[in-house]
Amino acid sequence: MQAKNRGFTLIELITVVVIMSILATLTTSIIRLPITAYFNLQGRSTLVDNAELALRLMQRDIRRALPNSIRINSSGTALELLHTTDGGRYRAYPDNSGNGNILDFTGTDLSFDVIGSLTAAPTSGWVVIYNLGQTPANAYNGDNIASLSALSTSTSIKLATATQFPLRSPQQLFYIVDTPITYGCDTAAGNLLRYSGYSITASQVYPPSGVSGQIQANTVKSCVFSYTPGSASRSGLVTIKIILANSNGDTATLIHEVHVDNAS
Repeated sequence: MQAKNRGFTLIELITVVVIMSILATLTTSIIRLPITAYFNLQGRSTLVDNAELALRLMQRDIRRALPNSIRINSSGTALELLHTTDGGRYRAYPDNSGNGNILDFTGTDLSFDVIGSLTAAPTSGWVVIYNLGQTPANAYNGDNIASLSALSTSTSIKLATATQFPLRSPQQLFYIVDTPITYGCDTAAGNLLRYSGYSITASQVYPPSGVSGQIQANTVKSCVFSYTPGSASRSGLVTIKIILANSNGDTATLIHEVHVDNAS
């Protein structure tokens, strides 16, 4: 008996090809979607990590700001502060033996004793007492600020020139400032910049003259700073909002709040 010929018909072959095409499409979608999601997440994570490092530095600087020295420009794109390195209590009264170099507020003075001791001997910067951020006690205006002498020690502050501070601190506090610091957004270049080492000026100028900003974060689309001063009994609040965007279209918005102690 003759054996029958066996094989696939054209319809069967087309059916198999169609089914395989459908399966291939589904498999590709199943694989592609998680991979795309992974790369999108990685892109957003890179954006956030980049800005988080900058926010930590900003937070550290803001928390070391001289009380009532934070100011923000009219557009909310630049924040300035006076950065403190140390501080303590000045001698306001003689000791029990009648000794001690007190700080004289009735006239000019060149030096005073520190109650206790500073962390280290300050050799440069400024001394500020009772900064209210407004006349007659505004360090930006030069009201209550004096240059340090390199002869200062951790227990005795000496001034470069004889100075009369306008107001006493209720807590006998003084602060040592080393530099003003400005944070600002250059949206054209997409950078968050930090400026330091420039002169203290009565009016806020952005960007500060004579110095170049150091890049803290890139891919910055916009940033907005706001500040609520609070009071001597209630902390001030700095709010930072940064929007980031990369070339792939990934975006991330970071909002950070920093409490500021304005007790002088």
